[in-house]
Parts: sequence; structure tokens; C-alpha cells
Amino acid sequence: MKKIATGNKAVAEAVKQIVPDVVAAYPITPQTEIVEQIAEFVTGGELKSRYIPVESEHSAMAACIGASITGARTFTATSSHGLLYMHEMTNWAAGARLPVVMANVNRSIGPGWNIWAEHTDALQERDTGWLQVYVSTVQEAYDATIMAFRIAEHHDVLLPVMVNLDGFVLSHLMQPLDTIEVGDFIPPLSLPHAIDTNNPAGYGGLTGTDQHFLMRWDMERSIRDSVKVIEETEKEFARRFGREYGFTENYQCDDAEVIVVAMGTLGKEMEVAVDLLRKEGVKAGSLRIRWLRPFPNLSILKGKEVVIIDRDYSFGRGGVLATEIVAQTKEDVFSVIAGLGGQEVTYDDIADFVRKRQVGKEFWFGVKDNV
Repeated sequence: MKKIATGNKAVAEAVKQIVPDVVAAYPITPQTEIVEQIAEFVTGGELKSRYIPVESEHSAMAACIGASITGARTFTATSSHGLLYMHEMTNWAAGARLPVVMANVNRSIGPGWNIWAEHTDALQERDTGWLQVYVSTVQEAYDATIMAFRIAEHHDVLLPVMVNLDGFVLSHLMQPLDTIEVGDFIPPLSLPHAIDTNNPAGYGGLTGTDQHFLMRWDMERSIRDSVKVIEETEKEFARRFGREYGFTENYQCDDAEVIVVAMGTLGKEMEVAVDLLRKEGVKAGSLRIRWLRPFPNLSILKGKEVVIIDRDYSFGRGGVLATEIVAQTKEDVFSVIAGLGGQEVTYDDIADFVRKRQVGKEFWFGVKDNV
């Protein structure tokens, strides 16, 4: 069914298609619209899920963990400080190998108090064991949320998945949305280590020095195995529903001499910037990273000039995306810090980043004399 929806409404529509057993939620700007819409679906009888309105984000994730341990399919949503408040529990969900799906509407971290887009919130969770995907359109927010359940619940993965969408820039942007009937694309959840009252066992007990590292290795093994699961899931989704996705979204990269890289909604701005630069005779291309965990193979960047736009910052180290890309490719890059706290970044700005690139340098957009 074709309709017009915001990014938040698209996520809620996807949840309605999945019909999770439990949705536990606490509102926070700019995510609130997701859980409000899901609550309306539940109270109106359109969604047969148990909706638990809790007193905090920490409790929301705790409730999802408690439900998931029993073998229930679970969903929640949050943003910014809410995600950070969950931090103890996000580690627990991953370590307990629970396939919770969560939408995170990316928003800056205070102080100063700011409610607009920034990726720092989710990037502070990148080492917890959650798989992370970053979307750029309303349609992609819907599709990624649906696929997240199949990926998380696959027995070769059994790790939680976070679907990230830029606050306001996408969460409240209205675009066309084509909804689907998922049918058997999402198979029934079968959690192999679900609590069984007929077979009591300890859960989450103390692990000794001879066991704990093995649990951590098993999480890493599963993240590596998730690469194939993601590829298979996206391939099957394309076969059934006609929309194709990958670990990255590449535009005009085949003959590019310089490639600009970013995540989220900046990816679409980059494509327009590339078209402008091509008209000027600059062989530019763009690469939008969709999956941050597992991190994609970026061998396509080898031997190219690379401009990386980070909507985040790791103080004392640099842009997180730039740092990760340099670690993998061993290439020098032009690192641009832009869009923090919702700072406007247009395709003209991105084209200018490429024109003025200085490989091996870091540039803060809007700050004078900082290269």
C-alpha cells in the first residue's frame, strides 16, 4: 500500500507488520512519535502486541530483556540520552544473546541541550555487541526495521539490532512509503536458550576466568557470521519486494577518483553533490555506509582520494567514521566534522568539501582556520 509517512511513522508501520509479542517504551524527543503511533495501533486493535509503558528507558530495555528471555519477540525505540540511560541494559541484551530490535532516532548529547541530529548517541554503543544499520529515507527506515527482526532472530546471529535514523531530518520528514505484507518472510521466533519452567536452569550467573572470554568470542563469531545472514536477508527481500540494499550504497564510484563517505541522510545530499562535481569535470563518487556493525569491506576506497563526513566526534581522537575507515584501508583521508547538533549541511557544502580537500587533514565545518 502506498502512502505518505514520516520516518517515525514508517518504523511504527513496520512494527505493525511484524506484530511483536511485547513493545516496551518510554517517550523521548524526537523518537516519541514512534511509540505513540504503536500505542495507537494497539489501543485501536490494529496491533495485537502487549504494550508496556515503563518509567524510564533503562526499564524499557529491561522489560524487553525479560520478555525476550522467555522467547517473546520484542521491540523498543529511543534516542540520545534515553539510549545512554539504557547502556547497562544494552550490554546485557547483547551478552545474553537476545534478538531485541530497537529504533534509535539519532540526536545529540547534552550539554548544551540540543534535540537535533547527530550520530554520537549510537556510536557510543558501537562496542556493546549490537548490530547497527543507518538509514537515509522513509522507505529504508521501514524496510530496515522489518529485516532487522529476521537478522536478529537468525540462529547464526541471535544478537540485538539497532535501526538508526536521523532526528527530525528523517524522523519527521514526510516521503512516499510503500508498505508490504511480510508473510513468511519473518519466520516464527525460536530462541534456543529461552527460559523453560519445565527445565529450570541458571541464567546470567557469574562466569569465571576460564569462561568469560569464550562468551565474548562467541559474540564476535556471531557478528562475523551475521555478514552472510544480512546478505541473504537483503537478497531475499529484494526478490520478494523489489527493493535492493547492501552494506553500503555506492553512487558513481566505478570510475571515481575521489569518493565522499558519510552515513544517514547526508548520503542523499552526497549524491547531488557528486552530480554537481561531475559537471565540473571532477570524477567524484559517493559511498553511504549503511551497516556500521558489522563494519563493511571498503576495499573500493583503496587508491582513491577519500573525503569522510562525520556527524559525530570522539574527543581527542577524531571523527569515528574516519578513524574506522583509516584503520581498515590504511589510506589517508580528508576528515570533515559537519552536521553536529543538526548543523545544516547542503549538497553545495559537500561539493565544496571535495573541492577544498586536503588529504591527511581534519576540518570542522563552520569553524574558522581549523584545518
